[in-house]
Amino acid sequence: MCGIVAAAASGDVTPILLEGLKKLEYRGYDSAGIALIESGKLTRYRALGRVAALTEKARGHYAHCGIAHTRWATHGAPAEHNAHPHISGGLAVVHNGIIENHAELKAELQAAGFAFSSETDTECIAHLIQHARKTTQDIAEAARLAFRRLRGAYAVAVVAEDSPDRIVVAREGSPLLLGVGEDGFYAGSDTSALLQVTRRIIHLENGDMADFSARKLTISRIDGENGEPVDRPISVSSLTADAVELGAYRHYMQKEIFEQPEALANTLEMVGGESTLQPGLFGDQAERLLPGVESVLILACGTSCHAGMTAKYWLEQLSGVPTQVEIASEYRYRESVPSSKQLIVAISQSGETADTLAALCHARDLGQPMTLALCNVPESALAREAVLRFITRAGPEIGVASTKAFTAQLAALFLLALLLAKMRGRLSPQAELNYLDALRHLPVAVQKVLGMEADVARWARAFAKKDHALFLGRGQHYPIALEGALKLKEISYIHAEAYPAGELKHGPLALVDRNMPIIAVAPNDRLLEKVKANLEEVRARGGELYVFADQDSHIEIGKEDRAEQHILRLPEHYGLLSPVLHVIPLQLLAYHAALEKGTDVDKPRNLAKSVTVE
Repeated sequence: MCGIVAAAASGDVTPILLEGLKKLEYRGYDSAGIALIESGKLTRYRALGRVAALTEKARGHYAHCGIAHTRWATHGAPAEHNAHPHISGGLAVVHNGIIENHAELKAELQAAGFAFSSETDTECIAHLIQHARKTTQDIAEAARLAFRRLRGAYAVAVVAEDSPDRIVVAREGSPLLLGVGEDGFYAGSDTSALLQVTRRIIHLENGDMADFSARKLTISRIDGENGEPVDRPISVSSLTADAVELGAYRHYMQKEIFEQPEALANTLEMVGGESTLQPGLFGDQAERLLPGVESVLILACGTSCHAGMTAKYWLEQLSGVPTQVEIASEYRYRESVPSSKQLIVAISQSGETADTLAALCHARDLGQPMTLALCNVPESALAREAVLRFITRAGPEIGVASTKAFTAQLAALFLLALLLAKMRGRLSPQAELNYLDALRHLPVAVQKVLGMEADVARWARAFAKKDHALFLGRGQHYPIALEGALKLKEISYIHAEAYPAGELKHGPLALVDRNMPIIAVAPNDRLLEKVKANLEEVRARGGELYVFADQDSHIEIGKEDRAEQHILRLPEHYGLLSPVLHVIPLQLLAYHAALEKGTDVDKPRNLAKSVTVE
């Protein structure tokens, strides 16, 4: 959600800023802009739509210092006058986040004579810094005074005409990191924007600000006295520029679907040669903390919440630990009953999801000290806030619709269920070995399921003509049905809902007719006969069935006057880990339906990859 790139270097930074914005396109945006110091003068270019439109406007402009931004509308509609950067006098500002006290700041600034040309909260920051320059002309100190007035979550970058070689940045709640290059210093919302120039990264902490030019960098605290410098370590990112390239695939989503065997293999590498599980998988405090766990609370949003819902079945069945799953944005705003013996598991692909991060901190403030972060970015805020952590190794995920991060989360959560079962004496050595063998084989099994793509694509050609769809699953496959429905509506814009199959007769069956396709997940488990009965209810009412079954599910292909039934059988039956396999064809169905409809697969309308504001 929104993206910032800033650069101060000895050479031309314009192409670096524009390329950085392209790498941040996956985050979701509706406009883009750039501010440059050209020959000592501040110039600004803004455009609605894709970064390509901004590139045309900025082409041929040369600068050693500049800031750039992709905007996802929060305050103010998508429009060029609301696009960043925002200017006040001779300074320009870009901003991610939400300033909660912007209304009172705006009234104060208008009373002081400042005129506003946008509906954004960001313009308040620009005018507030300019107002502070009546107290001090130094751009960094004026920015510090302004930042102290802000309430909310933000990442900000500032450039000023009278300080033509300097950039000031700050973060509080929204992600921002620095890049240390050979010929300058850089800032960005995430590492992918900076890999073109450096892999040497500094992760700013909440409340940090930085003042840098091509030759010098100073990091200090917003609330610090006299700009006293603070040290932040430099780390070398394990990502490479190639890792975020599209390669031979049509879309990042397709690439990431097919990267799932590798993502799972990398995530499970630490148990690759082991015959037993070790608590250290979840951090150096795990051996001390996990034996005291009496219950689990999983906090997550969207796809990550579906991973948590699947894990509830595993945790309760294998370890006998009572488990709740809550949408993070709901949890922190209700009265809950905290327990110091409850393990809080916060799940987020980026580790920067604002609601999940806030929910984790809320649980800790309630007196729940056992916190576990499960995310895909080791340097993320979520990983730093939790006592325990498990970093999935899915690699960068660019497509807005999460795929490989989801299956990597499932693998990690299955490991957690096994470990807690072992610690509670509910997992025999042979069962442990069998489950570890199954996990090690999982990448191979997923690779076989990916071979179904052509068959799923044929389904999608007919499926894409529909306006609505119902997804059905039972037990641990109900969350997989939810995930399939979410994927379909995210990228194809087909309205889709998911239900436990047993709920059909409690209302949803009223929607079933010849125009309503039903997608069913029907593995050969103890609920199969129940699912078959539910499918017959659909067929009896003329609904068209699309069934993903196991080889031995014994569901027959049939066509009657009442209904048509399509069946695809997965290559392997995989027991408790079946959800990992059954979600793959649902991802492929959503992807190919979106292709048929011609939607923007990687950047669906109105959505952002990382939801870093409430």
